[in-house]
Amino acid sequence: MTILHYILIALEVVLLFNLLIGVHELGHFLAARWRGLKVERFAIWFGPTLWKRKIGDVEYVLNSIPFGGYVSLPQMATMEGIEGKTETPADQLPNVSPLDKIIVAFAGPLFSFLLAVLFAVVVWQVGKPSNEADNTTTVGWVDPNGPAAKAGLMPGDTILEVDGQPVHHFAPTSSDSVTWRIVTSTGTNIAIKYLRDGKEATAYAVPFHPKTTWSERKSLRKILITAAGKSSIYEIATNSPAALAGLKAGDEVVALNGEKIYNPLAVDYAQEAMSNSPVKPLTLTIRRGSAQFDRTVLPVKPLQPTNTYPLLGIMSWQGDTNISLVHPSPLEQIQVSTSQIFNTLGALFSKSDIGVQQLGGAVMIIRVYSNLFQDEDGWRRVLWFSVILNVNLALINMLPLPVLDGGHITLSLIEWIRRRPVSAKILNSIQYGFMALLIFFMLYIAFFDTGDWLRSARADREVPVVFAAPK
Repeated sequence: MTILHYILIALEVVLLFNLLIGVHELGHFLAARWRGLKVERFAIWFGPTLWKRKIGDVEYVLNSIPFGGYVSLPQMATMEGIEGKTETPADQLPNVSPLDKIIVAFAGPLFSFLLAVLFAVVVWQVGKPSNEADNTTTVGWVDPNGPAAKAGLMPGDTILEVDGQPVHHFAPTSSDSVTWRIVTSTGTNIAIKYLRDGKEATAYAVPFHPKTTWSERKSLRKILITAAGKSSIYEIATNSPAALAGLKAGDEVVALNGEKIYNPLAVDYAQEAMSNSPVKPLTLTIRRGSAQFDRTVLPVKPLQPTNTYPLLGIMSWQGDTNISLVHPSPLEQIQVSTSQIFNTLGALFSKSDIGVQQLGGAVMIIRVYSNLFQDEDGWRRVLWFSVILNVNLALINMLPLPVLDGGHITLSLIEWIRRRPVSAKILNSIQYGFMALLIFFMLYIAFFDTGDWLRSARADREVPVVFAAPK
């Protein structure tokens, strides 16, 4: 059943991913037919051909590599290396006006944008899952040895501004988030204005970059803080100290050794700190329903794995279950998605650490979709992510670079101004040169995307933790 589950997820991801590309190419196809351009081939996917059929003067093709597609338009700037040889050379076909070329090139991004609007309308109606963690700027955990702790930040502080910019979220889904402001900062110190016990103060944290290997993306600035979230137990190991102390799944740990905690990392860190120091009992304040009580538990080393530190036996923590549905308007969703891409492009050309290496490609998109589909309410998040992705697809394709739709529009404008097309020899050299760069860039990004996915899969792999039976 598990194998079937993953097969279904894979099929859903492939179908949805290719829907986005197919709609984009459909825009080019319909515009070309409308403007009277010759359409030789409408292909879904790349690689060796699985099926093809000619209907009228258009060949419809299904290829074997299930990503992307193309429309072969010999009167436009074609790429025969990818699209195959054209039946009729461009010099034997009627000239196409620059306006027609612009319309055909623009139709692809337009259809992607319209698909984003369609998804946004659906999200508006069915809702998008949202929880408290999405909108908090309260610090849940501060690494005692990290930059934030040295600057004086503490769990429970509410961050108001980062580098003079107001923040309203913790995660980097928008430019007004704590994480985004930290990774895009450029100064030696990061000024963090926060609220503690009703009083405002400012901490100056010196960020650092965790070390990475050659096969990993260069790390971005960190000050080692985490957002606040409930510390609710999800799973407890059999025969573990936590189980013997009577703790149950669903219990919420609200304090550790008498001090309020704001994130389960506080409990995890307390256990890990005993790896090279004497083992001491931990007093957990538990909230179960309306009752609240203390349990003093002594961590012990499990039988396996043998290389771990003393554990309580709390194997995993429950995510935020206080989830509600929000219904952002289509305009709001498009604005958020547009701002994300412009903020990212702006960061690429700023003095921040964000570079092309931090961008994601097809592998990252597939990974996000596959993770979302596994969530119980993931289909709503899939719709929301599809809004963002289609807006990105539309805007990125409008960049004035050869091979992209924006490049076709730019060449057509040059032709319009010069009143004659760019030399076919020069055009082919430019197209093939940029295509080679684009392929290299995609492979470069895919290398890091794949590495991230594999490392994450290894980290998430369940390692059985076995405790000795009580005597």
